[in-house]
Amino acid sequence: MVKPCLGPDPEVTYCQSGLTTINGTNIMTQEVSSQVVIDLPRDQAWQKLRDISLAHNYVPGIVNTEIVSEQREGVGASRYVYRNANSYIQETVEEWHDGEGFLIRLHRGDKPAPPFKQGWFRYQLQEQGPQQTLLITSLKYELPWGALGRWLEKKLAGFIDKTVADVAVSMKLFYETGEPTSKSALQAYKAALK
Repeated sequence: MVKPCLGPDPEVTYCQSGLTTINGTNIMTQEVSSQVVIDLPRDQAWQKLRDISLAHNYVPGIVNTEIVSEQREGVGASRYVYRNANSYIQETVEEWHDGEGFLIRLHRGDKPAPPFKQGWFRYQLQEQGPQQTLLITSLKYELPWGALGRWLEKKLAGFIDKTVADVAVSMKLFYETGEPTSKSALQAYKAALK
């Protein structure tokens, strides 16, 4: 079922609820997706996206990224993304599509990343034109706690929508300028859209 998102951000294009199959397992998930056009050819955007050590340059609130696996790309590559020196989540690549994107699982060791029962983030690139690439960012997640989780999901919807959209826009700004996206640069870009 596709429905309009509850969040205020015009960059968010859809939300979806329903049964999802990830790695052969059926689960009930919510999905929030955002898209933005990057003024770079897809091969150049892919060269930046495939470097999973760069997340702190475009994920709002992340201050450092540390690769914690031997491999730096492909299925099994894993990173810690830090909000501060002691607070991190682990992200491990579960799907890799060379030149197109990947799916990462959000977790902390063997446990899911709070507040999720399960969570994944997908980065996807599509041709938009000779010098442009469509970037699609999607968060799929399931919250625990039954009825309480469904209530919490409604309360978090606007925040989650905004976060997914902010990641996409911040990636656009970082990819196009080569400079880490600051909070003020993100705010200025969004203000210019209004």
